Amino acid sequence: MKIVLAPDSFKGSLSAMEVCQAMAAGIRSVDPKAEIVMLPMADGGEGTVEGLTNAYQGQMIHTQVTGPAGRPVDASYGILNQSLCIVEVAQTSGLTLLSEEERDPKTTTTYGLGELILDALNRGCKSFIVGLGGSGTNDGGCGMAKALGYEFIDKQGNPLQGPMNGGCLDQIAQIRKDKVDPRILAAEFRAACDVTNPLCGEHGASAVFGPQKGATPEDVKFLDARLAHMAEIVKADLGKDVLEQPGTGAAGGLGAGVIAFLDGQLCKGVQIIAELLGLEEAMVGANLVITGEGRCDRQTLGGKTPYGVISAAAKQNIPSMIIAGSVGEGLEPLYEMGVTEIFGIKDETMTLEYATEHASTLIAGAAMKAFADFRRNHEEA
Repeated sequence: MKIVLAPDSFKGSLSAMEVCQAMAAGIRSVDPKAEIVMLPMADGGEGTVEGLTNAYQGQMIHTQVTGPAGRPVDASYGILNQSLCIVEVAQTSGLTLLSEEERDPKTTTTYGLGELILDALNRGCKSFIVGLGGSGTNDGGCGMAKALGYEFIDKQGNPLQGPMNGGCLDQIAQIRKDKVDPRILAAEFRAACDVTNPLCGEHGASAVFGPQKGATPEDVKFLDARLAHMAEIVKADLGKDVLEQPGTGAAGGLGAGVIAFLDGQLCKGVQIIAELLGLEEAMVGANLVITGEGRCDRQTLGGKTPYGVISAAAKQNIPSMIIAGSVGEGLEPLYEMGVTEIFGIKDETMTLEYATEHASTLIAGAAMKAFADFRRNHEEA
């Protein structure tokens, strides 16, 4: 039998590759001759850079950039081959990089993301995957753009000084791009974006995500108006209409910034990773696909790794299974897509600490049972 293993990491416990190895151990205890294909997955969220770079023997780059509060922070990104770079916004502009007192989306900036992109360009990168999760900013990507050479001009005709932030966007009267690094315009950018929120309005960046970053109800209105103003100038000067496109509200409007300043595309994270790793090609001829993540619940249906893997398996009519750290409700649609079983390694009597510490053994046991059940049913059929 051919089995494809394509799980995400179990955050706080095991990397995606370690999950693959545990699953493989369980399967081989049932059938030592099974053909096992291991494809550690991710969806563009936290851990994507480290997981994929390590799994595919890429190069981790460590550098220092301007953090969301304006002070230097250490950031990392991955180069998977000579020209493909994987970046997480959380590394440069993340909420976790801010103290409680610094959590104010009126003052935070994505400037460091632009600095990191420039560093990658200097190392020969020409294609970028940018994970948009975990930001602590609301500047529409203007901070990033400033670092890349975009000029933001005020009503008096003077360039705005300092890193751009969510509170100063109303001062923009014009955006100039004649000093932008030409390598930016020649590079390819795809953003892993797993939300569909527009830039502004009741479902926009400020209203939905602003409070998580420290915004008060008054701040939300303040920030929303400034993003709307930015969108007007972007449309007039850059020819990009970003106000209502799905996903432009991601990462404090950075989704809009990817389109406006990088000429990039917003894509489902797991779809980008699956294409990068050749997931569908690896599934050809498989009898079973097993995926997984730390917590499987109705949020999985929003485009997390297992959903993307199951969707790919369904295209080829390959049955699939999920092994998760814990299992929640709302998963009925997955069974309709071809999932035969969903296993949670943590039962009601088990503490989270125990499950985390013994995750590898528990995953191997679940994979052993899952595969034994599948093989028995397959033989009976």
